[in-house]
Amino acid sequence: MKASSERGCFVKNPTLCLNIETHRLRGNPKTRVLSQTGSVHSGGNQTVQVTTALCVTMPDVEAESSTQPEAMEEEEPLFSNLDLFLFTLIAGLIIYWFMSRKKAEPIPEFKKLDQPAPSTRETSFIEKMKKTGRNIVVFYGSQTGTGEEFANRLSKDAQRYGMKGMAADPEEYDMCELSRLAEIDNSLAIFCMATYGEGDPTDNAQDFYDWLQESDLELNGVNYTVFALGNKTYEHYNAMGAYVDKRLEELGAKRVFDLGMGDDDGNLEEDFVTWREQFWPAMCEHFGVEASGEDSSIRQYELKEHNDINMNKVYTGELGRLKSFETQKPPFDSKNPFLAPVIVNRKLNKAGNRHLMHLEVDITGSKIRYESGDHVAVYPTNDAAIVNKLGQILGVDLDMVISLNNLDEESNKKHPFPCPTTYRTALTHYLDIIHPPRTNVLYELAQYATDPKDQENMRKMASSAPEGKALYQSFVLEDNRNILAILEDLPSLRPPIDHLCELMPRLQARYYSIASSSKVHPNSIHICAVLVEYTTKTGRLTKGVATTWLKNKLVADNGHKSTVPMYIRKSQFRLPFKASNPVIMVGPGTGIAPFMGFIQERGWLKEQGKEVGETVLYFGCRHKNEDYLYQEELEEAEKTGVITKLNVAFSRDQEQKVYVQHLLRTNKEDLWRQIHTDNAHIYICGDARNMARDVQTAFYEIAEELGGMTRTQATDYIKKLMTKGRYSQDVWS
Repeated sequence: MKASSERGCFVKNPTLCLNIETHRLRGNPKTRVLSQTGSVHSGGNQTVQVTTALCVTMPDVEAESSTQPEAMEEEEPLFSNLDLFLFTLIAGLIIYWFMSRKKAEPIPEFKKLDQPAPSTRETSFIEKMKKTGRNIVVFYGSQTGTGEEFANRLSKDAQRYGMKGMAADPEEYDMCELSRLAEIDNSLAIFCMATYGEGDPTDNAQDFYDWLQESDLELNGVNYTVFALGNKTYEHYNAMGAYVDKRLEELGAKRVFDLGMGDDDGNLEEDFVTWREQFWPAMCEHFGVEASGEDSSIRQYELKEHNDINMNKVYTGELGRLKSFETQKPPFDSKNPFLAPVIVNRKLNKAGNRHLMHLEVDITGSKIRYESGDHVAVYPTNDAAIVNKLGQILGVDLDMVISLNNLDEESNKKHPFPCPTTYRTALTHYLDIIHPPRTNVLYELAQYATDPKDQENMRKMASSAPEGKALYQSFVLEDNRNILAILEDLPSLRPPIDHLCELMPRLQARYYSIASSSKVHPNSIHICAVLVEYTTKTGRLTKGVATTWLKNKLVADNGHKSTVPMYIRKSQFRLPFKASNPVIMVGPGTGIAPFMGFIQERGWLKEQGKEVGETVLYFGCRHKNEDYLYQEELEEAEKTGVITKLNVAFSRDQEQKVYVQHLLRTNKEDLWRQIHTDNAHIYICGDARNMARDVQTAFYEIAEELGGMTRTQATDYIKKLMTKGRYSQDVWS
C-alpha cells in the first residue's frame, strides 16, 4: 500500500476485515475453491479491497472415510473440519501478510521556504554561463593534465580580451546542451582535446566522444575552435582533436579559427603559444571587441591561512576523500587509489650503471581485478630535499595549514588541490615541481622579479617572438630547469608561495604496463621500470619523480610496509581471444613488461590443457651479462615450450649494433607464414620514437618481399592488421 504523499500521511494501524466462502467444483467432490474478500481500512476514507482464491484438492482419506451415498451429499454439514482448518490457516496468513509488510516511511517535513536547498552540481553549462555572464566555454580532454592546463589559460585569457570564459570538464556537463550555445550573444566553445594511446579519447572525454559519434543534433549557430594535443611519434597523431573539429562542422557548427596542432614530441608549449597569439586577435575581430590591454596578473584563487584548525580535517596526501588512506574503501580508482603494500623490490640488471627494477605490490582483499596488458597507475611523491629547498629559498613555514579558495564561487573547481592542507603536503603530493615550468608560469611570476632584466627575459620567454622562443628553449627546456633551478639562478625572483602553488600544474599518476598475469598472480601486480637519472647542462643531477620514489619503496623487515597508491587502467593491449592463434611479441628493454604477463598466461592456458599457438618473443638489451631482464624466467619458459622461440638482440656485445628489427628480418619467412597464413597477432611495446617505427618498417619490408607488394600495398596491409586488432602497440616517447 502506498501512503498519500500529498497529504503527508501513511497507514499505521490498518484494520483487516475478511469474508471467506467455500465452493465445491462440480464433478469433483474432492476439490474445494476457497475465496476470501478482505478490506483494509486506513483510518481515513480509503478502503482497499483484497480478494484471494485457493483451489484445494481434499486428501483421499476424506473420500475413503465417507460412508454416505453421493445423492446425500447435499445434506452434509456446510463446513467440514478440514474446511474450518483451511479457513483459519488462510485468514491467519493474510493477516500476517498485511501486518508484516514493511511499514511506509514517514514523509519528512517540508523545509521552510527560507531554508537553502541542498547544493547540487550544475550539469547545465549553458545555465551556468547565463547566470555568471560568460560567453566563452573551454572544454578539455586531458589525461596528464596538460589539456586542462591549456583550457584554464585560455579561460583566463578571455578576461584580457574583453570577454569572460570558463574551463569545463565534458564529463561533468550535459554535452547535448551544446546546441543551446547560440542562445548566448557572442558565444564560443573552445575544445582543448588530447589524444591518448592509439588515437583514443582521454578518460574524461570518452562520453563526449561517444555522444559525437551517435548524435545527429543540429549545432547551427554554434561557434567553435579546437586545439589538439598529441605526439607525432604515434600512429594516430592528434586523432581526437581532428575528429572533434571535423564532427562539429558536420553537425552544423561554425569553425571560427583553424584547428591548432600541438606536438609533444617537438615543443608542445611553443605550438600552443603560437596558436593562442594568433587566435585571440582573430576572435576580437570576429566579435568586434577590443583587447583590454591588461598586462597584470589575474589571480584565480585567494589564500586563507588556518591558525586554529582540527588537524583531522586537513589533507595529508589523499586525492579525494579525506582520511581515505587511513580507511580504505573499494571501489578503487583515480580519485580513490588503493594503498598496495610492496612485497618485492629487486634490481633486475646484474651490472652496468643503470638501475632496472622489478616490484610486486599486494592487492589481496582489495577486490581489484586486472588482465594481462592492463596498466597500473601509481601516484608518486616529490623528493623531500627539493621541497625543503623551495621552503628555504622562499622563506616560508612549510607546515602552515592553508586553503586556496576559488574567487569564482560558481566554479565546480573550488581548490587547485585538496584543501585545507599544508604547503609541505601540496609541494610533496599534489604539485609538479620537477617538470620545467610552462611559459604562462614565467609570465605570471615575472612581476615579482626585482631586477628589470630578469623581468624582461621572463616575459620575453612567454611570447611567440622568435627571440623569446629561442630563449625559453635554451634556458628552460634544453638546460632542463625546474622551478627550484629557476629561483636559484634568478636571485631577484622571490614570488609569494601561494601564487606559486596556484600556478604549478598537478602532479600526475604514472602508468606502467603490468608485468604479470592475474591467472597466475591474482593477488599481486608486477612492475618493471628503469630509474631515470641524469646530469643537466647546468651540472644539476635530475632524477625521475616516479622511478626514484619506486626505487626507495623498500620491503622493510621492521614490520613497517612501504605502500604505493595505485589503481588499474584498462587497456586494449590484449592476447587473442583464441589461444590457438600465434603471437609475435616485440619488446626491448622495459618493453618486456606486458609480455611477462602474456607468457605467464600462455603457460597457464597450456596447463589447463588448452591448445596454445606459437608464442614468439623478440627481446633486446645492451649487454647479455648486464641487462638481460628476466633471463632465467625467459629461458625456463623456452625450455618448457611456453615460449616457442626466444630471439634476443644484444645491441652492444659486438662491433656492429644489433636490434630487434634486425632479428625480425632474419626470421622473415617464419614471420610471414605466421602473419599471412596462421593469423598471428603482433604486439609491440617500448619506445615510440625510434624502435616502434623501425619495427613497423621491418614488417613493411617483409610484406613487400614475401607478399609481392609495393610499399603502399604493404603499408595498407599492416594498417588493416591494426584495424582488425592483430597489430597492437603499447608505446611511449
